[in-house]
Amino acid sequence: MEVAKLSSKGQITIPVSVRNALKLKAGDKIVIFEENGRFYFENSAMLAFKRAEEAFAGEAQRAGFATEEEMQDYMKEIRREVRRY
Repeated sequence: MEVAKLSSKGQITIPVSVRNALKLKAGDKIVIFEENGRFYFENSAMLAFKRAEEAFAGEAQRAGFATEEEMQDYMKEIRREVRRY
Protein backbone atom coordinates (compact mmCIF):
# COMPACT_ATOMS: atom_id res chain seq x y z
CA MET A 1 0.00 0.00 0.00
CA GLU A 2 1.23 3.48 -0.84
CA VAL A 3 0.13 6.81 0.62
CA ALA A 4 -0.14 10.10 -1.28
CA LYS A 5 -0.70 13.52 0.26
CA LEU A 6 -3.29 15.92 -1.17
CA SER A 7 -2.04 19.49 -1.76
CA SER A 8 -4.09 22.61 -1.14
CA LYS A 9 -4.74 22.70 -4.90
CA GLY A 10 -6.20 19.16 -4.86
CA GLN A 11 -3.12 17.62 -6.46
CA ILE A 12 -1.40 14.41 -5.43
CA THR A 13 2.00 13.01 -6.23
CA ILE A 14 1.77 9.41 -7.32
CA PRO A 15 4.53 7.41 -5.62
CA VAL A 16 7.36 6.22 -7.88
CA SER A 17 6.57 2.55 -7.31
CA VAL A 18 2.97 3.10 -8.49
CA ARG A 19 4.08 5.19 -11.50
CA ASN A 20 6.49 2.44 -12.49
CA ALA A 21 3.87 -0.29 -12.10
CA LEU A 22 1.43 1.68 -14.28
CA LYS A 23 4.17 2.69 -16.73
CA LEU A 24 3.31 6.36 -16.22
CA LYS A 25 5.55 9.21 -17.23
CA ALA A 26 5.24 13.00 -17.07
CA GLY A 27 2.30 14.20 -19.16
CA ASP A 28 0.47 10.86 -19.25
CA LYS A 29 -3.23 10.84 -18.50
CA ILE A 30 -4.95 8.55 -16.04
CA VAL A 31 -8.53 7.34 -15.91
CA ILE A 32 -10.23 7.38 -12.51
CA PHE A 33 -13.29 5.21 -11.99
CA GLU A 34 -15.46 4.17 -9.07
CA GLU A 35 -16.68 0.69 -8.31
CA ASN A 36 -18.69 -0.16 -5.20
CA GLY A 37 -17.51 2.93 -3.35
CA ARG A 38 -13.81 2.42 -4.16
CA PHE A 39 -11.85 4.52 -6.60
CA TYR A 40 -9.31 3.10 -9.03
CA PHE A 41 -7.07 4.64 -11.61
CA GLU A 42 -5.32 3.32 -14.69
CA ASN A 43 -2.98 4.57 -17.36
CA SER A 44 -5.43 5.84 -20.01
CA ALA A 45 -3.27 4.74 -22.96
CA MET A 46 -2.94 1.21 -21.58
CA LEU A 47 -6.68 1.07 -20.88
CA ALA A 48 -7.49 2.20 -24.44
CA PHE A 49 -5.13 -0.44 -25.85
CA LYS A 50 -6.68 -3.14 -23.66
CA ARG A 51 -10.21 -2.19 -24.77
CA ALA A 52 -9.20 -2.17 -28.45
CA GLU A 53 -7.56 -5.57 -28.03
CA GLU A 54 -10.74 -6.95 -26.45
CA ALA A 55 -12.89 -5.46 -29.24
CA PHE A 56 -10.79 -7.10 -31.95
CA ALA A 57 -10.42 -10.46 -30.23
CA GLY A 58 -11.49 -13.25 -32.58
CA GLU A 59 -12.02 -10.99 -35.60
CA ALA A 60 -9.22 -12.60 -37.62
CA GLN A 61 -10.80 -16.03 -37.24
CA ARG A 62 -14.24 -14.64 -38.13
CA ALA A 63 -12.68 -13.10 -41.26
CA GLY A 64 -11.44 -16.54 -42.29
CA PHE A 65 -7.76 -16.35 -41.32
CA ALA A 66 -6.52 -19.60 -39.82
CA THR A 67 -3.16 -18.23 -38.66
CA GLU A 68 -1.55 -14.92 -37.83
CA GLU A 69 0.82 -15.46 -40.75
CA GLU A 70 -2.13 -15.63 -43.19
CA MET A 71 -3.43 -12.34 -41.85
CA GLN A 72 0.00 -10.68 -42.10
CA ASP A 73 0.42 -11.89 -45.67
CA TYR A 74 -2.97 -10.42 -46.55
CA MET A 75 -1.99 -7.10 -44.94
CA LYS A 76 1.24 -7.02 -46.98
CA GLU A 77 -0.77 -7.64 -50.15
CA ILE A 78 -3.13 -4.76 -49.32
CA ARG A 79 -0.16 -2.43 -48.65
CA ARG A 80 1.37 -3.31 -52.02
CA GLU A 81 -1.93 -2.55 -53.77
CA VAL A 82 -2.31 0.78 -51.97
CA ARG A 83 1.25 1.84 -52.86
CA ARG A 84 0.50 1.30 -56.58
CA TYR A 85 -2.16 4.05 -56.56
